[in-house]
Amino acid sequence: MTDKATPLGEAADAAEAVSNTKTLDVVARAGFAVMALLHIVVGAIAIALALGQPGEAEPTGAIEQLAANAWGPALMWAGMVACIGLALWQLSEATLRARHLPTKERIGKHISSGFLSVAYGSVSLTFGGFAVGLPGDSGESTRDVSAALLATPFGTVILSAIGLTIIGIGIYFILKGVRRGFKEELFHFDGSRRGRIIDALGVTGHVAKGIALILAGLLFVIAAAKHSPEESTGLDGSLKALREHPYGPYLLLAIGAGFICYGIFALVRSRFGRM
Repeated sequence: MTDKATPLGEAADAAEAVSNTKTLDVVARAGFAVMALLHIVVGAIAIALALGQPGEAEPTGAIEQLAANAWGPALMWAGMVACIGLALWQLSEATLRARHLPTKERIGKHISSGFLSVAYGSVSLTFGGFAVGLPGDSGESTRDVSAALLATPFGTVILSAIGLTIIGIGIYFILKGVRRGFKEELFHFDGSRRGRIIDALGVTGHVAKGIALILAGLLFVIAAAKHSPEESTGLDGSLKALREHPYGPYLLLAIGAGFICYGIFALVRSRFGRM
């Protein structure tokens, strides 16, 4: 008896059919657009930091900036719904659609799309917190979690593993950018001027995001090595630490510009991406 002939297989097929609805597709694309906007704002904040201005160069700081304008409450609710839709779409990618893939590809999809589902779900919770008047501080939350982990017997190992995982994701983004692996996600514009622009945005954006993630992961590893939770301050802390080095502001400017490029690329992904 094949897997599809079982009640479980039939239920999975029905759930997959639901996940392929136009409504989820539209909401997930809106989620990509929201994430694109956040990357553009984070990039602008990083550039401002390089120029000596205050700010929090991470998603919570970007959401706080968006919440401060006249349309803030509406944007918060819309962002929450869009990111929930994107998280659900990634979850369906990791589970329902991944079951049709060969074993090696299926495992990779479980890991990549599963991680993204959790990440987008976390962003949706941040939007929801601002929507109901409960803003958060990503750096402070990261330090609290790190302190709680280091207080446990295996906390150093776990925190190191978190840092190394983030570094690994950063390396993945760099390789994806250099190898132009992002082209698989798009309906291609090969050979056209528009295609060359999208290609340049994809390479620059993925490499810049990868570098930023590696820096953030290193802070977790350092915090674990020193048994010092205040060292783990997430993306914002890593970029601010970079500012203190002699050539740090120039690299920070480049990373900020790269995040803006990634954001523009993600906007293209939201419109022309394969779903």
